[in-house]
Amino acid sequence: MARVLVIGGGIAGTATALALHKAGFDATVYEAHPDSAADIGAFLTLAGNGMRALAQLDASAMVTALGFPLTSMRVLDRTGAETAHVPLGDADDPRLRYRCLRRGDLNTALQRETGARGITVRHGARLTAIDDGPRGVTARFSDGSTATGDLLIGADGLRSTVRPIVAPDTRPRHAGQHVFYGYTGTAPVTAPGECITMVRGSAVAFGHTVSPRGETYWFARVAGDPLTADEIAAATPDMCRAQLLPLLRADTTPAADIVAATGEELMVTDATELPPGTPWRAGRVLLVGDAAHAASPATGQGASMALEDAVVLAKCLRDAPGTEAALSLYETLRRPRTEHNTTVSGNISRGTHTASPAARAAAASRRTGDDGELVRLLEWDADILRTAQAVQAAQAAQGPVEEGQG
Repeated sequence: MARVLVIGGGIAGTATALALHKAGFDATVYEAHPDSAADIGAFLTLAGNGMRALAQLDASAMVTALGFPLTSMRVLDRTGAETAHVPLGDADDPRLRYRCLRRGDLNTALQRETGARGITVRHGARLTAIDDGPRGVTARFSDGSTATGDLLIGADGLRSTVRPIVAPDTRPRHAGQHVFYGYTGTAPVTAPGECITMVRGSAVAFGHTVSPRGETYWFARVAGDPLTADEIAAATPDMCRAQLLPLLRADTTPAADIVAATGEELMVTDATELPPGTPWRAGRVLLVGDAAHAASPATGQGASMALEDAVVLAKCLRDAPGTEAALSLYETLRRPRTEHNTTVSGNISRGTHTASPAARAAAASRRTGDDGELVRLLEWDADILRTAQAVQAAQAAQGPVEEGQG
């Protein structure tokens, strides 16, 4: 049984370990943080494609116990008038419904699931070096310990410590926006249940949804120069509100009241991405998830893409004749899809994308939730070698995908 070292205990790393374990590999997760990592404040939406990937890992129940479903999306203009209301995902299959939940809750649940399946997650293991030799790849950690395996997977996110080994010249880049996240239980409820509302404001792209308990989850994207790490750390909720409220009050939408009602659960970060063409592998080392193809959050596909990665990688390693063939097939199958998402999401963040939110949601629902090629690739019991050729032929026949169909 091949031994795989997974660096990073976040969503990508734990999902990858679950998939590898199901495929019969010996996977161990090494996480730099000393515990399961606290919720940094952001929430996320798992789209139909992410939920489909989780179903292949037998992890649907774990996630549907968290957060709440989203079955539709509506769009408001700057006056607060509704301009569109479209369905999201497959509302008839509970496993495939969009799910809104806190990132930290999902991460904690995935780590618990790895433990329940006998997969080791070693906390406090901060990677310092990688030695890739003819007999295996060795990870060296800050406490002096080492681990050797047949393959090392860097699933350690945007600020990956593994990426410099694979892509030493690649740096994350600013995607043109600051992104605010907040929660409040005191804002007036202005949206129907199981619905996310997108507001096309004059200066702010705003989205919000209301949980069954009446708590409003919201985000705001504002154009701006990149913030330093110190500026992000020093940004208090009062400072965030002071920046957002004057912009939101220029419009007559619910957004300003929601932000004004938000207390301490408010944070800001940058929209950041990796450039397309970033190398993913070198020797026995492979990058997955945000470590390989981080995108701005505009399409809301980061976590779902990482979950797809996990399933497709495990199937490639299971079915292909050898590691090199498996990694080559994996990259061939995953790179076009993930880089398309990065490009589209970056264009939205920079304001160079013209498709409406409703058009993007409708297209995303078709392509990320019910895309026939993706369904075949993710289907656990289907041999990926038999489906890859048909998928690649269909992609070639389809030609370039229009922006908005993330």
